[in-house]
Amino acid sequence: MKSRKLKHTRRRATILTAAAASAVAGITLLPNWNAGASTTVEPQVDAKTKAAFQSLADAVFTDRTNALVDRPRHGGEETIAEGVSGKVELSSGIDRTENTARKQLGDRKNRLARDGERYSAGSTEVTLDRTEVKGRTAVVRVTENSTLTYAKVTGREPGTTGFQAHHELTFEADKNGSWKVTKIREAADGYLAVNQLTQPKTITAAAKTTTTTPAAPRSAITKRPPAAPKNLTGGEYDYQAMAAYAEKHWTNYNPAYPNFNGAGAGGDCTNFVSQSLKAGGWKHVPGYVYDYTRWFGTTDIQSHSFVGVNEWSWFAQNSKRTTSLANVYQMDVGDVLQIDFDEDGAKDHTMIVTSRRNGVPYLTYHSTNTLRRSLTSIISSYPNAAYYAYRT
Repeated sequence: MKSRKLKHTRRRATILTAAAASAVAGITLLPNWNAGASTTVEPQVDAKTKAAFQSLADAVFTDRTNALVDRPRHGGEETIAEGVSGKVELSSGIDRTENTARKQLGDRKNRLARDGERYSAGSTEVTLDRTEVKGRTAVVRVTENSTLTYAKVTGREPGTTGFQAHHELTFEADKNGSWKVTKIREAADGYLAVNQLTQPKTITAAAKTTTTTPAAPRSAITKRPPAAPKNLTGGEYDYQAMAAYAEKHWTNYNPAYPNFNGAGAGGDCTNFVSQSLKAGGWKHVPGYVYDYTRWFGTTDIQSHSFVGVNEWSWFAQNSKRTTSLANVYQMDVGDVLQIDFDEDGAKDHTMIVTSRRNGVPYLTYHSTNTLRRSLTSIISSYPNAAYYAYRT
């Protein structure tokens, strides 16, 4: 018995001695029953992780674009996002949200097909703009550049339409250091890309008061209206120059003017259209910036009518530089379209026609940067909005 007790005592002493030595070395000696417990892995956001963030974002927005295409290059039931490798993936909630989004975009594709518009191909590229990490959360800003090729339904469609959108993805790290997307939101003004389902931002209507500002009549959106031919050559304005300017600067912003994206509802859309009109011959009307009967825009100063949606409408009508069209499908190159998305009386967005094919106007605009989106597509996305068409 004594020998056993001595042995036990020596064993206990040995453990205590080892524990003390481990403590000195900065190591905690754990009893055997705790040796298999899991530990939390601190997340690492190195270049490889950032590349994985970008790859997953690219897959998400490519899947959205593919939902609009007749025969996407990456066919099959599995989405591209499901096949992304690495320690990044969609959370179950975001996966369900994206499934719903793709179904809604598929419905949009079917509506467009019934209206005579289809896309035969699509491509999306996503670039990583910024990554901010706080603890186990990473907020990633990306820019999406997408192109859709018009299928030749009538044979006279433009070649492609394109758009550029900005997004913010939130990633959360689990205890093993893997990242899951828990939130995706649009990170710019407008929300007017063809593969976006977020409702567009609107401008709040002022309280109804007696006003002397001109009120533009609402335009019908039915197809095949009576003809309203426009003389595109030999007049006071160069409409092709307007279109050329817009198609040159739809993503390549002109540094001679300020960029109003991020400055509130409406963004840079009216500023961009005013620049295009100016390129085609509209002259400045100098004066006080708040006076809607004045119109001017330079690097340093702009009238409210140059950059504001409703103020532009008031100037355009008061100056007689435009006339209202009864139907939006009567628009031609250089004409302007405005939309009131929530029909509250305040116009929210301004676009310019840069092409007309087979009776369909194609519009180019900022907020969201977009090239030659068909009027058919816009109405299909916002069928309940109020539309205002201006002959310039």
